[in-house]
Amino acid sequence: MKPVRLTALVLAIGAAFPAAAQSNEDLLKELRALRDRVTELEKKLAAQPAAAPAPQAGQWGMTPEQAQELARIGTKTEALQDNFEAQGFKGLKITGQIDPTWIYNRRANDASFVLLNREDGRYTYDNSYFGMAVLDILKETESGTIWHLTLAPERGTGALINGGSIIHEASVAIPLEDLQTRLWVGQIPDWTGYEITLPAGNKLVTHNLLFDFMAPTAYTGAVYMTTVGKWQLKGGLANVNTARNSSGNKTPSLIFRADYAKGEFSGFGFSGLHGKLHNYATYDTDADGNAVFSDQGRNTLATLLEADAYFVRGDLSLFGQLSYGQQKKAAIYRENGLRDARWWGLSTTAAYKLTPRLEGVVRADYVYNRKNGGGLLGYSSDDGANGIGRGLALDADGNVVLAGDPSKGANRYALTVGANYRYDENTLFKLEYRYDGATQAVFEDLKDGGYSKNNHLLGASVVVSF
Repeated sequence: MKPVRLTALVLAIGAAFPAAAQSNEDLLKELRALRDRVTELEKKLAAQPAAAPAPQAGQWGMTPEQAQELARIGTKTEALQDNFEAQGFKGLKITGQIDPTWIYNRRANDASFVLLNREDGRYTYDNSYFGMAVLDILKETESGTIWHLTLAPERGTGALINGGSIIHEASVAIPLEDLQTRLWVGQIPDWTGYEITLPAGNKLVTHNLLFDFMAPTAYTGAVYMTTVGKWQLKGGLANVNTARNSSGNKTPSLIFRADYAKGEFSGFGFSGLHGKLHNYATYDTDADGNAVFSDQGRNTLATLLEADAYFVRGDLSLFGQLSYGQQKKAAIYRENGLRDARWWGLSTTAAYKLTPRLEGVVRADYVYNRKNGGGLLGYSSDDGANGIGRGLALDADGNVVLAGDPSKGANRYALTVGANYRYDENTLFKLEYRYDGATQAVFEDLKDGGYSKNNHLLGASVVVSF
């Protein structure tokens, strides 16, 4: 109630009760004086200009001009976002890497920079992936489907299994029951072992012997994968090391992998394959019924199994792998008919952070390959460049001859020491020395034409990623 009205009320009470008003004459005088002051104050307030309205709800105390600018920016942002989505950029991630490399290979009698040199056999050095340029495109749709395309000219998986294709991976992963369960189809790089194919994920320049000689290159097919607790499971049917099987070879191979992540810094996994693969030692018969060897012959049954594990504690990282493989009628020794090839191997790597940026690395590999003259996945003949098969030598006339028992293959081993230095978030320098050895003279020396039991390699590379 306003003071003026209160004064009127008091006056009215005084009029109704004269005795009370008379006894309170002093109080009435004070109330009249108060009324006069309040009236004067109301006149002064009415004469002043109107004050700015209080901020509207939701304007966070901004002025009208600031609120208008915010609305304009919001409208523009929404338009840009709508345009971004309309052009297919939502959920799109593009990355890449390149690793110019320098390699010294003693038995090849050469040293050179290496980049995109698939056609030069001296620099495939086993099947290690280095000297690459990679562009990786990953797209996830609103439905959760993941589309993955990796382009790697010359040194990609496609170059090795499809005769020149730049495709390293071309696959889609379609969610089924939920995002943890998917159907993965297309060309999928091999998942065997603890080493990663592309250079940015590999601690050294080259890969281990098991990666090079005992693992497939890629699968073309369909895989069911799911995550159950700490387990990730994959299994499916696929062509192995080829985009399409040749005529008469109709059966795909069973492939699988399981990984268990005990925690962020330790875990283990195992993978396998069972099915018919291309066999370079297979034969056909000619018009007279005689056996003739042909690279276009029948696939034969193969079984590959491996287990791998990793452990990271502070600055120390440990990795290990054990592999076994066999293939029917794929051995190098073929006297009195084709024979089965069988092999096994192990690899271990230890890395230690000497500083936050500098890491020292040591790797040791061993491959047992004596049975029936040797023979590994994709290798059914003596290979002097990579040191596979039986001991060889030159006779007095300069011809290549077997130096020992033709039914005994050479076991292989390798010791690699190196380091990598993280220059910045996108740049990694690598340096390594690698000693390869064998129980027989299997390394061809291009300098003098002979054969040796060992080889020396020095490698350096810089991996730049974005």
